[in-house]
Amino acid sequence: MSRVSATRTLENALRRAGFPHVAGVDEVGRGCLAGPVMAGAVILNPDRHIPGLADSKVVPPDERADLYDEIVRHALAWAVASTDPLDIDRLNIHQASLDAMRRAVLVLSPLPDVVLVDAFRIPGIPMEQRGIHKGDRRCSAIAAASIVAKVTRDREMTALHQADPRYGFDRHKGYATAEHLAAMALHGYSEAHRRSFKPASLFATIT
Repeated sequence: MSRVSATRTLENALRRAGFPHVAGVDEVGRGCLAGPVMAGAVILNPDRHIPGLADSKVVPPDERADLYDEIVRHALAWAVASTDPLDIDRLNIHQASLDAMRRAVLVLSPLPDVVLVDAFRIPGIPMEQRGIHKGDRRCSAIAAASIVAKVTRDREMTALHQADPRYGFDRHKGYATAEHLAAMALHGYSEAHRRSFKPASLFATIT
């Protein structure tokens, strides 16, 4: 995926239309076999431009960490919320992602006047919202939320690796890499794994 810098065009238009606090929301970890799904919500400061914001998937790790520091230092508000593997299994991954996004939005202070979401609409929030197709590539606030969520989740996966190094969570962050699948075939599921996610290649070896 090529890197496309996100812009402030939509946020600026909404602010001119009378919505001063525009939040971007995104989630990461939806397709992982282990670890939480993590949602970020960010209200950027219109007077503190942060260059280089883009979809977290196309930003190198060192640059992501630098952008994370810039976002949390200069944003008007930011928050993260996560849903753990037990609740992912209970709710399903789509509902678990929506729940994390809803909680991230509702703890922002100030609360946003309007919420821009990557692709989805979030049930249960009292403010205006818009689902933006490929929003993490187009909208700076959504890109910032993606970066905050990604860096926070990666750090949590590194901590899970330190507690249980058998699976290599610090390297693949819970995604279904060959290394991860081989470790699961050898060791089975850990408490960090989503038991409702069963790769077909492992049906014969993991229960």
